[in-house]
Amino acid sequence: MKKFAVILILIITCTAVLYSCTQGSENKMENTYEQITPAEAKEIMDSQDSYVILDVRTQEEFDEAHIDGAILIPDYEISDKAESILKDKDQLILVYCRSGRRSKLAASDLVTLGYTNVKEFGGIIDWPYETV
Repeated sequence: MKKFAVILILIITCTAVLYSCTQGSENKMENTYEQITPAEAKEIMDSQDSYVILDVRTQEEFDEAHIDGAILIPDYEISDKAESILKDKDQLILVYCRSGRRSKLAASDLVTLGYTNVKEFGGIIDWPYETV
């Protein structure tokens, strides 16, 4: 009977440890960016005040045309510059590039850096609205 109680305690302990490890993994997976459409991004821009539009293309691409009010941090500089430019890690950040590939990578990098409200809306080539 004593042996049975020891085995039961071991099984319960192992189950609790495995369950807590699984819970930690699920929480990490939930911390990700959200993909939205250009129309959804435009709706946010038209209806809200507290957001950042982040262009992750090159300086040359940005100079050719960009969404009004966007700030530029090229995708290859996100890890080095984001925290010094984007101080509030809970602020809504709308990310775009030329076609959507770099913006997805940059949005993922932002989440890795601890940003909690990142929405990626693809590329400027699919942006049907005004640019400057």
